[in-house]
Amino acid sequence: MNRMKQSVIFVLTMALVITSFVTTTSKVHAAAPDLQLKAEAAILVDAETGRILFEKNADLLLPPASMTKMMTEYLLLEAIEEGKIKWDTPVKISDRAFKISHDSSLSNVWLRKDADPAYTVKELFEAAAIYSANGATMALAETIAGSEANFVKMMNDKAKELGLKKYTFVNSTGLNNRDLKGMHAAGGPEEMNMMSARATAKLAYHLLKDYPEVLETAKIPVKLFRKGTDDENRMINWNWMLEGNPRQGYEYEGVDGLKTGSTDIAGYSFTGTAKRNGTRLISVVMKTGSNPERFEETTKLLDYGFNNFTKKEVVKAGYTVKDKSTLPVVKGKEKTVDVQTTKPLTVVMLNGEEEKYKPKATWNNKVLNKNGELTAPVKKGDQVGTLTLAYSGEGKDLGYITEKAKQKSMVEIVAQDDVEKANWFVLMMRGIGGFFSDIWTNVVDTVKGWF
Repeated sequence: MNRMKQSVIFVLTMALVITSFVTTTSKVHAAAPDLQLKAEAAILVDAETGRILFEKNADLLLPPASMTKMMTEYLLLEAIEEGKIKWDTPVKISDRAFKISHDSSLSNVWLRKDADPAYTVKELFEAAAIYSANGATMALAETIAGSEANFVKMMNDKAKELGLKKYTFVNSTGLNNRDLKGMHAAGGPEEMNMMSARATAKLAYHLLKDYPEVLETAKIPVKLFRKGTDDENRMINWNWMLEGNPRQGYEYEGVDGLKTGSTDIAGYSFTGTAKRNGTRLISVVMKTGSNPERFEETTKLLDYGFNNFTKKEVVKAGYTVKDKSTLPVVKGKEKTVDVQTTKPLTVVMLNGEEEKYKPKATWNNKVLNKNGELTAPVKKGDQVGTLTLAYSGEGKDLGYITEKAKQKSMVEIVAQDDVEKANWFVLMMRGIGGFFSDIWTNVVDTVKGWF
C-alpha cells in the first residue's frame, strides 16, 4: 500500500511540474520571445498587413549605411513612373561621381566620364541595387534632382511624406560624410544618415507596396556590369541569402531582397524580405558584428515569423454586433435599420491564439446622437461604426507599421438599407402620439403611487 501511495504521489507531482513548466514556457513565449538577437536593433513586419510581429530597440536612432539606398531607389522608381526619366535615359558622370566610383575602399563599379555608349539609368540602378555601388548611386541622384544636395532635400521630404520618424538624410549613398572626402552634399563633415529600425522597415514597406518591381533587380544574385567591355565588372549581390548567390551557406528559401548596409560606424545591417506560402515578411537588423552575422540574425527573425504566425479570419463578413443588429432611426419612415460589417476581419496572430481575439465595436458619434440614434435620411452603405479586434493574450500588441495599415485592420459597420425621412404629417402625428403617450404614462405612474 505504501508503495502504491508513493507511486501515485510521484505521478501527481510530475504532472504538476510538467503542467507548470508548459504553462510558464507558453507565457514567456507569448509575452516576450527571446530570439537572442545579436543586433543593436531589429524589427519584423508582415508585408501584406503591416502588422509588427517583433521588435527590439526599434526606435533607436542608428546609421543605416547603404540601406539608405532604398530611399534612392524609391525616388528613382517614382521619377520613372512620373515620366521624368526613363530606364534608357543617358547619365552624365560628374567629377564627384567619378572620384567616388574610383575609391577602391568603397563598394563601386568604376565609371568613366567619357563612356561610350553612355551609361543608362537602368545600368546604374542595377549597380546600386545589386552591388551597392556608391558612385553609381550618386550619379543617379544628380540625374534625378540636378545635384545631390537637391536630391537629399527630396529624400527628407519623401521621408516626411511617407510618415517616417527618427531619420536624417545627408547623402544619397549612406556613406559617412567623411568618406566623401569633402564632397558631401549636406550636413557637416562628420555627419551621416540616421534612421531607426522602425523607420527603415516603414521605408521598405512603402517601397514594396508602391514599387514591387524593385525585387526584379534586388533578387539578382550575380550580374556583369558593362558586359563584354574593358570595364566589365562581376557584381555579386551583397545579399548572401539569395538563392544562387556564390557566397554559399546563408541561402534562405523565399528571400528576394532587399538591401544590405555596412560602414565602420554602422556595423553590419540588413533589410531582408522573403515570401513563403503566400506570406511575405520584412525584417530589419541593425548594427550586427560581422557580415555573416547580419544574415544569421535575419534567419532567426524570419524563422520566428514563418513558424509562429498565421493570418486568420476571426470575424466573417456580414457580422452583427450583439444587441446591436439594428439601430434606431429618428425622423425616418422606418424606425430602425439593420447594420452589419462589410468585410471579414482578419489578423496575423501567434499560432494558437485564436481565442484571444474578440470583436469590438466603436460607434460613429458624428452620425449617431447622444442616445445612439441615427437621423433620417440614412443611405444604404452609410458607415455607422467600426469593428476591430481586442486582444486579451499574454503578449504585447505591437500594432502596425503605418497608420494606414492600422486603419485597414478595421472593418466598417454600415447601414443595410435606405431610410427616407418621414413627411411632416407623419412626424406631426408621431409627436401627438408621443405627447398623449407621455400623459398616459404620467397618469399611470401617479395612480400606482396611490397604492
